Amino acid sequence: MPVTFADAFRVWTKIGLLSFGGPAGQIALMHKILVEEKKWVDEDRFLHALNYCMLLPGPEAQQLAIYIGWLLHRVKGGLAAGILFVLPGAAVMLVLSILYAAFGQFTITQAVFFGIKAAVLAVVVEAILRIGKRALKNSLMYVIAACSFVGIFLFDVSFPLIVIAAGLIGFIVYKITPQMLPPSQPHGTQKMSTGAVTTIVETETSLHSRPSLSRALKVTVVCMALWLLPIVAMAIWLGAGNVYVQEGVFFSKMAVVTFGGAYAVLAYMAQQAVDTYGWLEPGEMLDGLGLAETTPGPLIMVVQFVGFLGAYRNPGLLDPMLAGTLGGLLATWVTFVPCFLWIFLGAPYVESLRGNQALSAALSAITAAVVGVILNLSIWFALHVMFGTVNEVPAFGATLQVPEFATLEPGALVLTVAALTAMLRYKVGMLTTLAVSTLLGTVYLLVLK
Repeated sequence: MPVTFADAFRVWTKIGLLSFGGPAGQIALMHKILVEEKKWVDEDRFLHALNYCMLLPGPEAQQLAIYIGWLLHRVKGGLAAGILFVLPGAAVMLVLSILYAAFGQFTITQAVFFGIKAAVLAVVVEAILRIGKRALKNSLMYVIAACSFVGIFLFDVSFPLIVIAAGLIGFIVYKITPQMLPPSQPHGTQKMSTGAVTTIVETETSLHSRPSLSRALKVTVVCMALWLLPIVAMAIWLGAGNVYVQEGVFFSKMAVVTFGGAYAVLAYMAQQAVDTYGWLEPGEMLDGLGLAETTPGPLIMVVQFVGFLGAYRNPGLLDPMLAGTLGGLLATWVTFVPCFLWIFLGAPYVESLRGNQALSAALSAITAAVVGVILNLSIWFALHVMFGTVNEVPAFGATLQVPEFATLEPGALVLTVAALTAMLRYKVGMLTTLAVSTLLGTVYLLVLK
């Protein structure tokens, strides 16, 4: 049955409202809704798209949403999916930034989202079990997943390097001994999925998923203009030293170097915002990150908080709150517009390579590596849900996340175990689990603790 744009719009809105838990939680949520429940996307195509998005700078979960939305309904589908993925979080973060600037730190938002994070952690664990079971098809894939996890968890190896290395291993192994790493769809089979995307792309006359040089040039010109022209216009109008121009340039640079998500560049962002530009006071970056962790959307949404405070404290002739709002929106704009460029430009070429058997085998290896990456993200998320303090300890030439066990939050532990039990053992729906966990978490943090 065809997926109407209205149906997709509602689903993307739902995903945007529930996209807590960083990339691990967001990928798990999309997999559950799009693959398991709606069956719009088959497992192989979902992982194929995810593998590509893991190679890109910026929030991979949002780019995955854009990719699938584009497959379903072309450019308007990609725009709807990408915008709705970040819009709820951007709106909440803007309100929180205003409240932070006006009143300082507050706990009501933390209380509301306390239970949500515990439930999302349960969703993440369920997704790892489900995706791992399907993706890890033999002992070699288990080894690749394990090496991926160890590399990123202990040695701080970057996401793209892990993905590229896994792809090369998969390609070489397939060329030498194809039986050790068969492609996800062996040559000669006609495995057809009931997924709506497969129907659209493979059984209908669909031109949007086919590479085209003229289309690529058009996409590049339009997206680059949307991304950079506002900065150029402000530089001409206000001068290169204006706070909006500085923010536009700074966050544009962040948009092309944020491989692996917000935490890959957090230290650099904090250093520049505090020491170079003076937009934030020491410690305020962590406050902003805490707000980003408790709201839906990508964790890189912390850029809106930084952009807001930077303009709020350098308002020029504008009201500080208005200046802060404009600064926050500008930071969000130049951070997320490039994501549409990467997908609209590259996705047709990625789709055209799906029939290549050696490449398919390489992507099977990448899928195994992605399981290890998601496991790492999940552990990071679990540590920050369960413990009040998590320290960075030097180890193996990198930094290791080590919790202070004295800061274990028993309420979060109990809620997570209860949510996981409800979903895995009793098959309670995700929305019901989220609602109950949110209520219990709010009562616990505001009343009982």
